[in-house]
Formats: sequence, C-alpha cells, structure tokens
Amino acid sequence: MRLTRSSLANPAAVAIVAAVVVLFGILSVFRIPAQLLPRIEKPVMTVGAGWPGASPREIESEITVPIEEVLQGTPGMTEMSSWSVPNFSWSQLEFALETDMTHALIEVISRLNRLRPLPGNAVRPSVSMGEWGDANDQLIEYFVEQLEGGEADLVRNKRHLREVVRPEIAGLYGVSRVSMFDASGTSSDQLQIVVDPYKAAELGIDIARAVDRIGRSANISSGVVDVGRRSYTLRVEGRYDVDELEDLILDWRGGLPIKLGDVATIEFGPPQREGFIYHNGHAAARFSIAKTNDANVLEALDGVKARMNELNETDFKERKLFASYSFDPSVYIKRSINLLTGNLVAGILLAIGVLWLFLRQWRATLIIALAIPVSLLTTFVVLSLAGRSLNVISLAGLAFATGMVLDAAIVVLENIVRLRERGESAADASDKGTSQVWGALLASTATTVAIFIPIMFLRDVEGQMFADLALTIAIGVTVSLLVAITILPTASRYWMHKLPSETIDASVWERLADRIVDLTSTQKRRLGWITGLMAGSILFTVMLWPESNYLPPVKRDTVDSFLFFPPGTNVETADREIAQLLIDRLEPHLEGKKEPAIRDYFLWSFPGGSGGWLAINPARGTNLDEFQAVVQNEIVSGIPDMFSFTIRRSLFGGFESSNSVEMRLGATDSDALKPVVARAMQLIPQQMPGASAQPNPDPFAEANELRFTPDDVRLAEVGWTRQDLARVIMELGQGVWLGEYFTGRERVDIYLKTTRFDTPEEMAALPVSTPAGGVVPLGQLARIAVAPSPAQITRINRARIYSVIVNPPEGMSLEALVDKLETSIEPELRELMPAGGDIQYAGSVQDLERAIGTLGFNFLTAVGLLLLIMAGLFRSLKDAILVVISIPLAAVGGVFAITIVNSIKFQPLDLLGMIGFIILVGLVVNNAILLVAQTRAAEARGLDRTAAVRQALRYRLRPIFMSTLTSLFGMLPLLVVPGAGSEIYRGMAAAIVGGMAVSTLFTLLLLPSLLQLKLRVGEARVIAATD
Repeated sequence: MRLTRSSLANPAAVAIVAAVVVLFGILSVFRIPAQLLPRIEKPVMTVGAGWPGASPREIESEITVPIEEVLQGTPGMTEMSSWSVPNFSWSQLEFALETDMTHALIEVISRLNRLRPLPGNAVRPSVSMGEWGDANDQLIEYFVEQLEGGEADLVRNKRHLREVVRPEIAGLYGVSRVSMFDASGTSSDQLQIVVDPYKAAELGIDIARAVDRIGRSANISSGVVDVGRRSYTLRVEGRYDVDELEDLILDWRGGLPIKLGDVATIEFGPPQREGFIYHNGHAAARFSIAKTNDANVLEALDGVKARMNELNETDFKERKLFASYSFDPSVYIKRSINLLTGNLVAGILLAIGVLWLFLRQWRATLIIALAIPVSLLTTFVVLSLAGRSLNVISLAGLAFATGMVLDAAIVVLENIVRLRERGESAADASDKGTSQVWGALLASTATTVAIFIPIMFLRDVEGQMFADLALTIAIGVTVSLLVAITILPTASRYWMHKLPSETIDASVWERLADRIVDLTSTQKRRLGWITGLMAGSILFTVMLWPESNYLPPVKRDTVDSFLFFPPGTNVETADREIAQLLIDRLEPHLEGKKEPAIRDYFLWSFPGGSGGWLAINPARGTNLDEFQAVVQNEIVSGIPDMFSFTIRRSLFGGFESSNSVEMRLGATDSDALKPVVARAMQLIPQQMPGASAQPNPDPFAEANELRFTPDDVRLAEVGWTRQDLARVIMELGQGVWLGEYFTGRERVDIYLKTTRFDTPEEMAALPVSTPAGGVVPLGQLARIAVAPSPAQITRINRARIYSVIVNPPEGMSLEALVDKLETSIEPELRELMPAGGDIQYAGSVQDLERAIGTLGFNFLTAVGLLLLIMAGLFRSLKDAILVVISIPLAAVGGVFAITIVNSIKFQPLDLLGMIGFIILVGLVVNNAILLVAQTRAAEARGLDRTAAVRQALRYRLRPIFMSTLTSLFGMLPLLVVPGAGSEIYRGMAAAIVGGMAVSTLFTLLLLPSLLQLKLRVGEARVIAATD
C-alpha cells in the first residue's frame, strides 16, 4: 500500500516523525491537567436565598414558595427540589439532558426577576450552575483554628480572615471562589443597637416606635441647583454616623432629652451565633475553596497549600491562628496515579515478556513494542489538545490500551516474518506483509473504535465520566494501526536482519489447525458446536449474571459521623453538652494515648444547632473498617437522646454512599408521615444489619417555638397594633433590620435588638412602655405558648416530602438493596401510609436504571455499527453476521471472571464493568475478523472452504494467541494488583480479561463451524492446503 511504501522509502522521515510525536507526548504528560475524576457537568442549577432570623416555615412561605411559583414550568426542567432551613432557602433544578443550559440559565434569571418583593432584609436569590455540595467543584477545605483563646478571639480575627485572607486565596491559580463559614454562618459583622428594655420602660420609651425614629434617617441628594454663577449639588447628610447614634434623641422628659445611648449600647459585632466549628478541640473558621473547570488540580492544590503554610508561619502565627486542611484530593490523585502507573508499567513489561516468549529475539520484540510508547504518548498529545485531564478514568484507559495497541503490530510482523521465511526480500516482505493484512487490521481497528463512538457523544453522567476512557482507548488503537503500517514495516526492513526463531514448533500450529478442522468436519459436529457454544454461553451468562451496582464502592479514608441533636436543643446547649463531650472523648486518641490514634478531626454543627458533622482522619495504617466501628460504638454513642450514624463517604462525592437509595415518602398530610418515617428507621437496621438510614428531614428533630398570639382588645387599649407587637418580638429575637451602614469599605446591616433572656417567663414579664396604657407586661398583650416547629422543610415538585436515605451494609449491592426494600420494608410502610400517600425511589437507583438503559442502547448501537462496518469492509453481510455471532461467547467469560472475583472480594457489576462488556464487543471480533478475512483470501486464490479454513487457522493461530495473551497480560495487573482505589476498575478488568480469554478459545471452534456450515456431509474432510 502507498503509505507503507512511502515509509519504506523514507526511513529518516519516519524516525523524525516518531521522535517528534514522542517528544510532544512527553511534554503533554507534564502539562496535561491532573485531577481525581473527569469533569462532569450535570444539567442542574441551584437557586439560593436568605432571610436572617426567619424560621423554616417563614422561609418556606415567603421565600421558597414564591421562588417555586415563578420557576414552575421552566422549559426543560424535570424536577425541582427545595429545602427551607432557618435563615436560608435553596432550590435545586434538574433539567433534561438535551437542555441548552445557557438558555435555561437566562430563562431562570429572567423568571427570578419577576419575583414579587421579598421581606426587606431578605437576600435576593442567586443562581449557580451545578448542584450544591458537588465534589467536582471543590478543590479543598481549610480550617483556621484559634490556638489560644476561644470563640471570642476568633471573632476578632474573623474580619481579617474575611476581608484579607479570603480575597487573597481566591486570587490564586485554579481557585474560582472561596466561601467562609464560622459560628455565625456566612454572615458578616453587623452594626448592632442593643436596647436594655428595663431602662427603656423605666424612662417611658416605647421600643416599638423607636424603630421608626432610628430607621428614618438617610442621606438624600436632590439634584443640582444654580446659585449665582455656580452650580451646587444638594445633599442632606441625614444618616447618623456610628459615633452620633448615641446622641440620637428618642424623647423628652421634664425638659431633658432621653438619648439612644441612655437605653442602648451601639457596637459592631457578629450576628447571633448559629452553630460551632471545631478543629482538634479549638474554635475554627472553615474555608471552602472551589476550583476552576480548567485547573490542574495538583498544581492548584500545591499553590493553595504553599500560601496557607506561609500564612501559618507569618500572619497566622502572630494572630495565634493555624490553618489545616481536611480532605486532600491530592492524596487520592497521587495514590491513584501511582497505582495505575505501576499497573501500566507492569502491564507493559508483561506484554513485552509474552512477546519475547513467542519470538525469542529482542529486536523483533522491541520492534513490536515500539507501538506502546508511540501510541500512548500520542494519546497524551490528543488528550491535551482536546482539553481533557489526567484522571483515574483516562489512566485506566491507558492501562487497558497497553496490550490492545500491540495487536496490529503483532499481525503485521508475523505476516512479514512468514513471507521472509518463504524467501521474500526484506523490502518486499515488509510491503506485501503489511498490504495483505491491511484490510483485516482496518476492520478490527474500525470495530474497536466504533464501539466507543456512542459513549463519547453521550451527554449524561455516564457519557461524561467514561468519555475519557473511550477517547483514550480509541486514540491508542487508531495510532497503533498507523504505527503498524508505517513504523513497524520500516523498522523490520532496516533493523531486523535475523528472523525470530520458532519457540513453538510450526508443526504445533499445524496440528492444532488440523485438530480444529477435524472437530468441525461433519455437519453434525458443526451444528453441535454452534448449538452448544451459543446456548451454553447464553445459559451460563443468564445464570451467573452478577448483581448490579451504580458506581464502584470506593471510599475516602475519612470517617464521617452525622449527628442529630435532641429536638429543640439550642446552639449553646449542643456546644456545652455534646460538642465538649465529643472533644473530651477524642482528646486521648488525638494525643496518641489511646488506640486507634487519629491525625485530626473536624466538628461543626448545622445551622440552628439541629445536628452536626464529625469528620475524623485516622493515623496512617489504621484498619478503617475497625476504626469506623470504634467511632460509632465508642465516640458518638451514649449521648442522651442523640441519634447518629457513621459512614465512610464515597470518593465520587456526595454525603452518602455511592450506592445509596433514597426512599421518598409523600402525602397531602405531611405530619401523618412522621410515624411512617420512624417505622422505616426501625425496620431498615432490623432487616439489613449493618445498613444505615438517614431521615431527611428528621421528623422528630423539631425546634421549640415560642408562639405569641396577639390579644387585639388589650393592644387597642394600650394604643398598639399587631405591627407594634411584631416589632417588639423581632427585637427580642434576631432583631429588627433598620437598613445598611457604609463603613467606608463595606455595607453592613443595622439591627435593633434587646438584651437576651434566660426563660420564657422572663420574656412574658418584660415591661414595655405603651402610648395609652403606660408600662405593662408583655404577657398581657399576647398569649405565649411553647409549640414544636420543623427544623427543615423539604419539597419535591412543590409538595412536602420526607426522605429516608439508605446506605447498604458491606457486601450488599445496590440491586440487592432495592430488592430488599421493595420486598421487606415497603409493604409494611405502605400499610402505615395515610390516604393518598406514595413511596418512590430516587438517588443511585434512578441513576442505575438510567445507566442500564443508556448503556443497553449503546451496546445495541455498537453492535449495529460493527455489523455495518464489517459488511462494508468484507462486502458481505453474511460474513459480517458470522463475526457478530461470536459476541455472546465473550459475555460468559466476563460474567464467569466477575463471579470468581466476587467470591474472593465483593465485586458486583458496576458501571465500569458494564463499560467493560461494551469494550469486549470490539475486542472479541478481532480474532474472528482475522480468520474470516484470511479464509476469504484463500478462497479467492482457489481453495475450497475446508482448505481455506485450515489455511486461515495455520496462518493466524500464532498471531491470535500472541495478540490475545499480550492484551490479557497487559490488563492483568488491573485485575490482580491490590491497592487503594483498585476497586474502581477491577470489575471492568474482570469483564475484559475473562471475556477475551474464553471467547478466544470458543471462537476457534465456533467460527470454523459457521464457515463450513453449508458443506455437504459427504464432502472430503481433509484437503491439502496450498498457496
């Protein structure tokens, strides 16, 4: 062929091109961004809003519901989930895969602009792409702890952290945003006017009407006025400065002014405490650092760590602060890269070793092995140009491609050697040997690449996650074909002066070919082999088909405990009675006085103090399963009325297992669902020991609500309205928002509030001055009662629901978990459901169902593409069908291999395993293509069918075994080498290795039977094969 002849005529040019490609490949290795997982863009948006001081019910009615009303009917939106918690509301909008998210974003913003006015101090909704807490967006989390002192000292440093440190970190390479959280949440300082209500009552100051007096001041401009020859801007300096507020006159008594400073103190300070954050027992602030989409994660992490270490030695040291990170993705990235790199090198060495065993000549072995560095390094170049990253998926693709890229080179060199043994010159043998197998190689390469085309164009999560794998293997195999028809024939002509010796006597391959022909010599035998192999493969595949998982159960090294505090517990009580107890229990483990030792831990509470999160990093080498049990049974247990569960979170992100199931319980009467949720929490651990269940929201983690019911008659008697009463109640709590004050650097909220009270009885006895009734107790103007209030309200598609998130026990697949829930849990729960109630499943089970549908369609598409490609290349639909028929033989081998692995270590069929079966479609047909192509070539030279099959077996058995064994040994380390993170691709490796091994042996019997199927029974069995 022309390209081969051009390469043979210009060896220097071939060497230069190969060297340039290798050089660019090496440069790309160091420049390509590295991260843990591929970038996954989900068709999801998050809408967040806030209202300081509001309870979940007010957040729902005044913030969440109005947002839902304007967003309902957004084109392309498939589901809208909303959460209302104290002070905050956020909604997650999911869209169909084909939705143009740019247009959807514009539509959502446009609809939010039509939102009716929110309460005065509410924060307008903001929109962000992606889901809240998406692990793909996070770079790292840092905790800045106060080494000396406590919360009060940290408060003094908070402004420096917020105004100086946070912007500096946000400006580093690879950082898109930095969010800071402390005991006050994300709120900045406030200008607080704290009134002493007893002094106010004593002086006759109506604190309900004081709001108007203080809040009316404002700076106002009134345009430009011409006075004489000059123009002047008119401006009223009506806003009080901070140092002037104390002199604000509220009223006059006996000719003397009563000033604001007489009844109140004025200061800058943090908002009301909303929680606590501790690192190793010290009060801390949390920095959540997000990455940019195109960042090299390792480089970005190094930059952030370097700057934080520098701050620890300088600025933070002076302020008695210290910053340390929690989950470090670089540990997993480097560990995964090292493991996969080791497997890659081991696979290369094993593949080369297999080649040498067949060839027993280093020059011939190295000529074939040239395909590995050239193909893989070229793959790096293309990945870099395509904007892809180096991650565990793309690295796995490189490792799987190690043996595959040798197939074409083996076939070409084997054919060249055969021709030179027959007396052809080196030049003619290189040219003819390549040209003779070019059609078969093109067909096998095209079929391998074709199976990945649908995956690369999938837009869902599965397509985005595995596109790197598909692209990597497709590039490597394509480049290996170019290497086989250019570099290899050129190298064999000029470098392979001596032919490889036959390590296995040629008669062995002839006897094996004769034996196969003999086994398929009669019509009865052929039908028997065809029926037995096909039926047996399908039968055993169905019988042994493994249970399904969504993602490989790869877990982080951190152990997380989710804590649900006793209902109604306030922040101070949770801190004093729960957090300090946990700190005391963890202290001996932290100091190494008690086993198991821990490196560090992080403890923080949810807004409002309804629960918390404890994350512990054990010392290196700790048995993580045993440590998890210690944390659950010793660290977080035994705290009165507190519920907790301990897990190791998935490496793929999220706050639960990668194979968890969300049971959604919905009904018109949401309160009637509470006993159903409680029963589910009891049944799940009883029916499935080791499983954990997390309610969301917790139906019994309710807050205590002081409910004031106005007495309208009494209010009228004293000259107040309901609005006046509401103002006083707001002052007793979060405070009344009076507007904003510009400090010269930032705008801060102004709040008018009263001093705190210890008991509801004190609040009821509070004296308040009124216009017509003098000083009266507050309890006379309203009835005060204690009532429960939800700590969180969850809505799905505008309806309230309760969810129970179930994490499976060790050794249980997602499929088995769903089956157990449907058969053992759901029937009893349905009996307790109120009228009109329903139970639905979401989470990973939805993802798995979608993935199975997507990959099933992808499998059929790949088979269809193979059929069309081979029909075009063979110019025969019948030959194409003969090749495709061999595909089921691969499935039984893959299933059998997964079954063996699962008997040793838990290994269900996850997404990567399913991808492995699709990859098999393209790999197992390669051997069939070689046999069919060689058979048709022999027939074209005049041989009858049996002789042609015999010759095809004699010529192709050796390269078939060489290519199969090199591929198997190249992938073998991915299957057998243990290590953290090896679970990610073990299922895929088992499917491919087992499928290739079994299908190779079966194909050697099935295909000759199919090719000879039309022969008449009386036809001669043995016909001498000649050229």
